[in-house]
Amino acid sequence: MLQTSARLLRLLSLLQQRRFWSGADLAERLEVTGRTLRRDIDRLRGLGYPVNATAGVAGGYQLGTGAELPPLLLEDDEALAVALGLRSAAAGTVSGMEEAAVRALAKLEQVLPARLRRRVKALHSAVVPLHRAGPRIEPELLTTLAGACRSEERIAFRYADQKGKPSQREVEPHGLVHAGSRWYLVAWDLHREDWRTFRVDRVVGKASTGKRFVARKVPHGDVASYVARSISREAYPHQVRVLLHAPAEKIAEQISPLAGQVTRVDAESCLLETGGYSLAVVGLYVALLGVEFEVLGPPELLEQVQALGERMQRAAARGIRQISP
Repeated sequence: MLQTSARLLRLLSLLQQRRFWSGADLAERLEVTGRTLRRDIDRLRGLGYPVNATAGVAGGYQLGTGAELPPLLLEDDEALAVALGLRSAAAGTVSGMEEAAVRALAKLEQVLPARLRRRVKALHSAVVPLHRAGPRIEPELLTTLAGACRSEERIAFRYADQKGKPSQREVEPHGLVHAGSRWYLVAWDLHREDWRTFRVDRVVGKASTGKRFVARKVPHGDVASYVARSISREAYPHQVRVLLHAPAEKIAEQISPLAGQVTRVDAESCLLETGGYSLAVVGLYVALLGVEFEVLGPPELLEQVQALGERMQRAAARGIRQISP
């Protein structure tokens, strides 16, 4: 059994990982009795952490919003600075920090007093970077979605398709992924009874949370792999498979996960799965990789590659032509 101080830190970490815990689940995670758990909850409250409790069969504990900022060794101005920095990182100003920033921001804003939340919002709206790539997304929407993923709560929102036509969606959110200049939500669509990838910048208005759900197994292993496959291949009208005669490590340096999925076949070859709006463009893209390859499908891609090769041969046979001005 952990010592009291270490156990309190572990308890606080668990309460921040999920919005709601049953008493039995917490006691099992901490390997303590229900009586010890209740004493530890009281100790956290004594330290200023607002832990709410509900009784009954469906009762349990959750970390609430207090009147004052719990002891995080942060003054109000320091908390403002951290929140503002996290919002900037979440917007993509620090490469590779976007997803971690959203998770940290969701935890911080959960316990920020209302007066500090207003100041953070005012500061963030006044600070605008000179250059911003990609569509803008409100941090409040990101933190709402991140909180719903962490708490395993259903969420409802209006979503606009590629033509801007909105529809009402109710989903079970499983994760947020930052790719390129955009954010994507991976969720189980309750009405369509299937997995979907939603561009967060196409969410219209605010999102509202609902009842809790039991998490499902995400296709392709995890949310990042699912998004990479969705936006690099399945989102296009043409999906292709090509065997490249080069090590997977070499090809992975040339191809972003957003452009295609690379799978090792053996030490000297790999499989590329990608997609596009034009098979001719895909054929040219593969040829520009500078390695030998074989078309596995579809047959129409082979036709485009043959036509491209014939044009190149004719151009090479003509040589360099001099044209007088």
